[in-house]
Amino acid sequence: MWSLTTPVTGGAQTGFTAPTYTMVADVAPDVNGKQHAVSALGGTQAGVTVHSIQAPFTVTFIRPRAFKYLGKTNPVTGLLPNVPKNSWVCIFRKGVTPLAGQPASLASIRIQMDIPAGSDTADAPNLRAMIALAIGALSQQSAGIGDSVVSGIA
Repeated sequence: MWSLTTPVTGGAQTGFTAPTYTMVADVAPDVNGKQHAVSALGGTQAGVTVHSIQAPFTVTFIRPRAFKYLGKTNPVTGLLPNVPKNSWVCIFRKGVTPLAGQPASLASIRIQMDIPAGSDTADAPNLRAMIALAIGALSQQSAGIGDSVVSGIA
């Protein structure tokens, strides 16, 4: 269950010291989504702005519109002919300045999880492990990812 608590402690970034983000509930653009906006900053984050209409700073979590289920197995082979996927999406949006004196342009990060139908009950531990690794790797590599995006060097 998506239940964002505030403040959110940000991952390490070059030039930031202990970044935190105070979140407020917002209305998601998708009826199946939950959205929060950044209303205040903590730590040292020189030049960072909070959410505004002109320069959004939001996170949206969207569940599948209609869940897909497993069909019947092939009566001859016993195999599933098709394994549908349920897609969960998390979108981060931030208004950024493309050039001094210009209006903000929207930058975004889109994370999509495609989960095979049935695996939620048949293999929950391995789904949880995949998610734990993804979040841990992103958190561990937060500064490196930021440095790569800013420098263009992977």
